[in-house]
Amino acid sequence: MNAPYTDILNNIDFERITDHPNILVAAAFWDGDRYQAARVCYRYMRAIDDMIDCHKSVHATIAGNERKQFMFAVDEWLAMARDASAGKEENHELMKTIREFHIPVWPLEAFARSMVYDIDHNGFETVDSFIAYAQGASVAPASIFVHLSGLQRSGDQFSPPPFDVRWAATPCAMFSYLVHIIRDFQKDQQSNLNYFADDAMARNGLTAADLREMGHGAPIREGFREMIREYMVLADKYRVDTYQVIREIWPLLEPRYRLSLQIIFNLYLMVFERIDPEKGNFTGAELNPTPAEIRRRVESTILSF
Repeated sequence: MNAPYTDILNNIDFERITDHPNILVAAAFWDGDRYQAARVCYRYMRAIDDMIDCHKSVHATIAGNERKQFMFAVDEWLAMARDASAGKEENHELMKTIREFHIPVWPLEAFARSMVYDIDHNGFETVDSFIAYAQGASVAPASIFVHLSGLQRSGDQFSPPPFDVRWAATPCAMFSYLVHIIRDFQKDQQSNLNYFADDAMARNGLTAADLREMGHGAPIREGFREMIREYMVLADKYRVDTYQVIREIWPLLEPRYRLSLQIIFNLYLMVFERIDPEKGNFTGAELNPTPAEIRRRVESTILSF
């Protein structure tokens, strides 16, 4: 029964998937047209995100004239997406994808708001402000994934999913993003990026300078371990909520799309299980599964599906 999925698994080059690896591994089990739609959407979203993050990794902050240029780039990108959702006919792959797959404009608007936040801010004052930011940075792209998974096909036409996509995407997206920022702590610190909130750091006797030192190899402080415990408690709440969402939308999805949701959740769960607040050093090598480990987790998900 799982033979077609095993064939797909054997055709995935896990060594070469570097951008959005979990999303693209999971989407590889979709029909080809939806997989290409996901690739198009994420490529354009990633281009805007990388443009800002790469600048910060070199310059740490964004100067006034550069801020205007970045704002213009985000506004131009969002205007194109809105034109597509309004039915403007233009031969552009993102616009065509939005129209053909009925992708709502709100995830793109939410994503744009998070990019504007990145332009105007360095970090987060509170955990709540981080959660608000994640509605664009994480829930928005996850909503596109869930939207494409839940589309109802009739011949060559699609109709929107029969459930609230934002509600369905939020728990897994938040769980994944919290896991993501712990996994990438070292890489982010070395790129002048910090996703841990000021109030969480202050509560545990930490400063931004402390995080930079640890991200560059200094011994892990007990306060950082305690902060990670707090973030893991929050992530675990979203983990439990994700199981409930999957149960509710399961009957509304075709089998291959059920499998894809299970795969993406299990891949982030694999990272969550590697986080060790007691003894971990929170390095990329420690927290990032190898391509072989990712393949084995996908295979086990298929076999138990």
